[in-house]
Amino acid sequence: MQRVRLFLLAVLLIAGCNMNNEVEPAPEQQEMPEEMPVDFDFLVRYGYGEVTKNEINTYSDTVAKDLIVNGTATANITLTGDEMRSIYDQMREINIMGSLELVPASHNCATTPYQEDSWQVTVDGVTRNLTWSDENCELTDDSRQLLELRTFIEDIVAGKDAYKELPEAKGGYD
Repeated sequence: MQRVRLFLLAVLLIAGCNMNNEVEPAPEQQEMPEEMPVDFDFLVRYGYGEVTKNEINTYSDTVAKDLIVNGTATANITLTGDEMRSIYDQMREINIMGSLELVPASHNCATTPYQEDSWQVTVDGVTRNLTWSDENCELTDDSRQLLELRTFIEDIVAGKDAYKELPEAKGGYD
């Protein structure tokens, strides 16, 4: 009888522990509204490997440019409503707040230097962080879309007078 009680006690303890340690379901994918929310902002840092000194930050309306051997230079740059809307539309098209595959399936090689981007995007009260690199010699389709998006944003920023006034970069990365 004592063994039965111990067995039942063990079962109850195990069951009780399992009830407290249930795995929470994965958060649902954030679907981006068609209309750009008022809290839409993003920050993208990019560069080579751990040297991601370039930054476009709409949270603080600043841009940092990597001058390589001469450090960085920063400018205050505010994107227009139309520019933000066109960027938002592209983010919505690639579903940046959804599930993205950013790590390639194969890791058969490594390259140096390699590009790396880190993103922070806020849409409708939700902030998402993403990172990709081409260190493994290839990009996923989702990484390629983020690279195209970043290039699109870079082109907008490069057309701003405040950016044009920043010093030229000197040197390079090996």
